Amino acid sequence: MKKLPAVFSRIRSALRRRGATQDTDDFIQEAWARLASYEREQVVLEPEAFLMKTAINLSIDAHRARVVHGEQVVLEEVILVDDSPPVESIVLSRERMVRLEQCLARLGEKPRDMFMAHRLDGLTYREIADQHGLSISTVEKHIAKATLQLIAWMEGW
Repeated sequence: MKKLPAVFSRIRSALRRRGATQDTDDFIQEAWARLASYEREQVVLEPEAFLMKTAINLSIDAHRARVVHGEQVVLEEVILVDDSPPVESIVLSRERMVRLEQCLARLGEKPRDMFMAHRLDGLTYREIADQHGLSISTVEKHIAKATLQLIAWMEGW
């Protein structure tokens, strides 16, 4: 085979022209290992062409893998931040939700429906008033009363 450094330089240049910038030496080394393995069983008439084609195919495979699976990140370079709330907060939140459900159940049906329509469904007082056939002032009073009752019942949580 011709002078190896010249062959490797040509392969490295070909890989860089095709966009492989980081792993060129790894591709060349892997191509060299494959050539050595292949030569154990068969004669390779053009070893330089074999190395070139193999290195280019390896770079194409690596590019496809990055596109499909994303870039690999070395964990030593990454600082992992757990922004999930502490377990205690989750447990307390669930207890508050249970308490809120109990408090909502204690409200009368009409005030509860109006409160939920306004707070959860985002309906305006006008839309709620039209649904229930009431004045806007009456709807405001029902929602205000329901809100005050819920605040009082939830106090301490």
